[in-house]
Amino acid sequence: MSRSIELHQISTKKSEEKVIAGKMSGLISLHETVTWKARHFGLWLQLTSKITEFKSPDFFVDEMVSGPFKSFRHEHIFEVNQGRTIMTDRFDFQSPLGVLGRIVNVLFLKSYMEKLLFERNKVIKEHAEGDGWRELLTKTDV
Repeated sequence: MSRSIELHQISTKKSEEKVIAGKMSGLISLHETVTWKARHFGLWLQLTSKITEFKSPDFFVDEMVSGPFKSFRHEHIFEVNQGRTIMTDRFDFQSPLGVLGRIVNVLFLKSYMEKLLFERNKVIKEHAEGDGWRELLTKTDV
């Protein structure tokens, strides 16, 4: 579900994220890229990420190719524990603008990004534990 382009758009509807280039639908896989357009802090931003590591079903990594950050790396790690899948996100990013970027991180960007990931994962969890995944996967190229 974390690789679903459609579910990504559903889970980020508050920022109006839409895919505008690259992998347009289905499940994104190794070496594929996707470009998103989204509204954050009142600004329309574009970000292109690429799946740089992939070992199904254990993990995948997406990294920014171009966009507003100096860099970012997002690891998605999956483990089975007592019959339940546990997903762990590791999200490392660097803001541009040196010292000013680090100040922005401390003041609000780190908490903003954590909230964004939390909300996204909440929607993924709802779809995975309910019936929402059925409709998405029937539309998806696996």
